[in-house]
Amino acid sequence: MPNASVTSRDLPFGLTRFLSWISLVLILASSVTLAFFIGNSARSTLLLRQQDYARLMAANLNHQIYRRFTLPTFLAFGRIALRQPVQYQQLDEVVQSTIHGLHVEELRIYGGDNIVNYSIENSELGRTDLTPEGVPLVMKDGRPSFEILSNVDMFKAMFTLDLPRRSYMLRTLFPLSVEIGVNKATGQKESLTTGVLEIKQDITDDYDNVIRFQWLILATCLGSSTVLFALLQFFIFKAERTLRERMAQTRKLQDELHQNEKLAGMGRVVASIAHEIRNPLGIIRSSAELLLRRAEGENTSRRILEAVYDESCRLSQTVNDFLDYARPRIPRREHVDVNALLNQAQAFLNEELRRHGVELVRHVPEGLSVLGDKDLLYRAFYNILVNAMQAIEKEGVIRIRGKRREDGMVELAFHDSGPGFPPNELPRMLDPFFTTKDHGTGLGLPIVNTIIASHDGCMELSNPAGEGALVTLLLPSPEAAGSLAEPALIGGASMETFGIQTPEGAPAAPLNHQ
Repeated sequence: MPNASVTSRDLPFGLTRFLSWISLVLILASSVTLAFFIGNSARSTLLLRQQDYARLMAANLNHQIYRRFTLPTFLAFGRIALRQPVQYQQLDEVVQSTIHGLHVEELRIYGGDNIVNYSIENSELGRTDLTPEGVPLVMKDGRPSFEILSNVDMFKAMFTLDLPRRSYMLRTLFPLSVEIGVNKATGQKESLTTGVLEIKQDITDDYDNVIRFQWLILATCLGSSTVLFALLQFFIFKAERTLRERMAQTRKLQDELHQNEKLAGMGRVVASIAHEIRNPLGIIRSSAELLLRRAEGENTSRRILEAVYDESCRLSQTVNDFLDYARPRIPRREHVDVNALLNQAQAFLNEELRRHGVELVRHVPEGLSVLGDKDLLYRAFYNILVNAMQAIEKEGVIRIRGKRREDGMVELAFHDSGPGFPPNELPRMLDPFFTTKDHGTGLGLPIVNTIIASHDGCMELSNPAGEGALVTLLLPSPEAAGSLAEPALIGGASMETFGIQTPEGAPAAPLNHQ
């Protein structure tokens, strides 16, 4: 009975696989969300750090301008007039010396009328179209303001390998003030806002680092989730394979139980045949044979006797097939020369091989031997050759190849040039009572399989590329005898199993082709 194949659909892991894929999707979504959240947090931290730095730089610049320009100029000229080249030059020197090495891209000073009174770019002096919207508010409140200026979308920046310079700018608006005294009521210094300082810094490199940090987080999350998913799939695969093997073993045990039940039923049939048919059939065959010897000429009575004798022999062979399958004996363990057995079988079949036009080609090395029962192995080889010859029907070749494998087993391959085994029926060819021929008991190959299995070997049927059928036998060599277990009766059962007593010396005729 062939084992039914166990597929993934038969295994209860569909929900587990579905949940694993759902988990992967959730992990990926959470990874993207986490990377976005951490990236935003990093950008906020970066902005705060840059704002603190800009505030300190603007405050320092305001202090330097007041100490090094405003006071000396007011004392020297009595008033501030940046239109005078001397005063403008002095202010420019103070500003340039203060911001040197600080990576300031643009710097302007706006007066109360929102006009550019000072710029590190002389061409911008006196312009009113450059004034940011926040300048009046800073003049009024005296509080600095900060703004991120960008010309690249953040999503696009995520996929830009090298961001262009000045892609992200931090604009700081800081009030320029002068101290006018101390408030007697509060005791705090009072100041007067005289203008607004605008500073622009290029923070593109910092944003680029944040983006790289986001990609690092995303890659780490994706990598870890992929590894976890792969491990989960691996464990599911291992569990499926283990469960598949156990299910296959369970089905095999069920098949064997079904096989044993079939054998039990066959045993009862064989008991009936042995007691009710065998003895009368022997008398009929003996009587027909005796009458044939006494009959003379080609008369009608002789033809009837020949028919009776032939049919009794065929029926006797059918009974023997049942007995042979239900009564496999424990094989002897002795050295058996494979070539000697093949020579014996070939000598017996030579005449029929010539009549059918079948050539027997052997490639079996000299000295190749197996450990087993000479008589049983002869019957197995003989019947495989008969099956192959009957399958070819007329004109063909049977090739026999033998070798000793590294695992200590001897491999014998019988390859005929016939039509081969029916592909759809190949799994059932070793089932008892299954036959593809109009005549036959369907016990030929199962009996051969029983003989090989009782020698701790195995038998395989296949249709190799090309044509014909291939029967492969694996039998233990004498060198592997030390590792062999006690022989077991696999594929059949003794008559005693069914409580049947068979007559001694029952003939062991060759098996019919299946």
